[in-house]
Amino acid sequence: MSQRNHVSRIAAAIVAGAVLGALAAHALFLGWWTLAPWGLAGIVLGIRISHRHAIVPGVVYGFVLVFVFLIEGYTGDRSLLSRLPFFALFGLFGSLCGMILTLAGSLI
Repeated sequence: MSQRNHVSRIAAAIVAGAVLGALAAHALFLGWWTLAPWGLAGIVLGIRISHRHAIVPGVVYGFVLVFVFLIEGYTGDRSLLSRLPFFALFGLFGSLCGMILTLAGSLI
């Protein structure tokens, strides 16, 4: 895969994660079903990527998704800047989930 293709896959992962994270943060009702579009998007990203190259876009997708979701939904009284380290830690969990989803999609 060319460098340009790899960059475009990462850009797609960033856009998908940011859009889905922002939309979910503004949903009227959050529940387990909110995770379905997140999982489906991760699998679709993986389907479009060969198994060898699915890890980095998956990590980026998951991190951006969770990070944007938390930032967009934050309504606390402390400054957002003080919450960013905690959001980044949650983003690391999201990156693990995103990697699993894209790897699963790449095997389909």
